[in-house]
Amino acid sequence: MPSLGADMDAGTLAEWMKKPGDVIHRGEIIAAVETAKGVIEVEVFEDGILDQIFFQPGQEVPVGQVLATICAPGEYQVTKAPLEAPATVAELPTVEIAKPNGPDAAPAAQTAAAPVAPGPVRISPLARRMATDLGVDLNLIHGTGPGGAIQRADIEAAAKAQKAAPAPAPEPVPTPVPVVEPPKAEIPPKVEAAPPTAPAPEAKKAPDYQTAMRQAIAAAMSRANRDIPHYYLETRIDMSNAMRWLAEENTKRTIKDRLLPVVVLLKAVAKALTEVPELNGFWIDGAHQISESIHIGFAIALRQGGLITPAIHDVDTKTFDELREAMNDLILRTRGNKLRSSELTDSTITVTSLGERGVEKVFGVIYPPQVALVGLGKIIDQPWAENGMLGVRPVLVATLAGDHRATDGHKGGIFLEAFNRNLQEVEKL
Repeated sequence: MPSLGADMDAGTLAEWMKKPGDVIHRGEIIAAVETAKGVIEVEVFEDGILDQIFFQPGQEVPVGQVLATICAPGEYQVTKAPLEAPATVAELPTVEIAKPNGPDAAPAAQTAAAPVAPGPVRISPLARRMATDLGVDLNLIHGTGPGGAIQRADIEAAAKAQKAAPAPAPEPVPTPVPVVEPPKAEIPPKVEAAPPTAPAPEAKKAPDYQTAMRQAIAAAMSRANRDIPHYYLETRIDMSNAMRWLAEENTKRTIKDRLLPVVVLLKAVAKALTEVPELNGFWIDGAHQISESIHIGFAIALRQGGLITPAIHDVDTKTFDELREAMNDLILRTRGNKLRSSELTDSTITVTSLGERGVEKVFGVIYPPQVALVGLGKIIDQPWAENGMLGVRPVLVATLAGDHRATDGHKGGIFLEAFNRNLQEVEKL
């Protein structure tokens, strides 16, 4: 079970994508794990054959516990059976249905399955949530997962079949027969008491998944504030050259392929980290570890609330187009619960940009075990004095949160200056 964040102690196994005996390759998705921040797809980092699995969907597994074993093709034994899954609910036997006699009789089904005996339904947490959202009755589904567990694919198939099924015809309503009643004596009108006051509506509670995510974020930030000695730096950057270059570049592109300012900013951050690599790394077991790769964690707001900071890999080596595609893909998969485990564990530094929300400056909290975080605000037209002349320029406020155990304000200042210089020479990025 991978650690998918500093705040994670355990995860719930949601689904197996492979079964024992399947050939697997590095980078393939082998399982899905549900955490407080959503459902994450777990990758494998070795080629081989899936040997044995030790947990079933729905079970909570501590971080670091072995989920499954992988062996070389020559070591796998077909006769080796995986660990037995929990017993499934038994099914009642099928019942023969007699065919009607006569030449005009329509062919009848040979057998019909009786309803499944009542009992606990084995289902992954992800599938249960999907069933609730799609209005699927779990009692009508036969799971295809290990041990008969209901999985995401079973819910999707049931929802599709339910949508395609024709609606039942309304039953005929009988015509009412008029009834003649004898005349009644007049009764004085009855004075009714005022209806009781309706109770005040209960306060609306946040969904469980939102509460869990907020608790996870709070735990990570509390730990960061407690353990990391932060220092903060701020600088104002003239974005005239960068915005001019961006406007000229986008005139050559289709609307779909146009670049957003955040793409240029991420590239400038990555280039500055090549000059100040001390900010690109981790503080683990009391030691500073510098990463050779630059994987920027980009903070993404979820529609249902909360933040996730998955990694965009190798930002320093990507072109603007590759970076734009990678960022768009990451945002879509983050909001669709399609992230991979490596995208939550590989970030070497985090960038949070709240400019689109109108925020002028951001002071973030470092996400452990990283040692730095870059905050980017909104690009706003502001007074700017240069060479004794006063004018109006598009200005960006950039901030840096650094870990004093790994670096100091001197290194942080060099980084912000390099970031500024990169934005003045965007064509060289």
